[in-house]
Amino acid sequence: MTTVWGWLKSFGGFWYDFVVGDDWTIAAGVCVALAATYGLYRAPGVPAWWLTPVVAVLVVAFAVRRANDRDADAGGS
Repeated sequence: MTTVWGWLKSFGGFWYDFVVGDDWTIAAGVCVALAATYGLYRAPGVPAWWLTPVVAVLVVAFAVRRANDRDADAGGS
């Protein structure tokens, strides 16, 4: 049982690191974008293809700005 538990823990850890990585806000933003895109898709007559790329660009821009602000506050160059 210990081997199975260790394998499951490693498998879950891999997927957490792969999806979340260094910034959990990007993963959360992508999940919200996908859910919102699905919601628009289910609405009759509303095109939904544009929402995910727009949110992805905004989330990445927000993450880059936040990282730059954090670097500036730390006195980095």
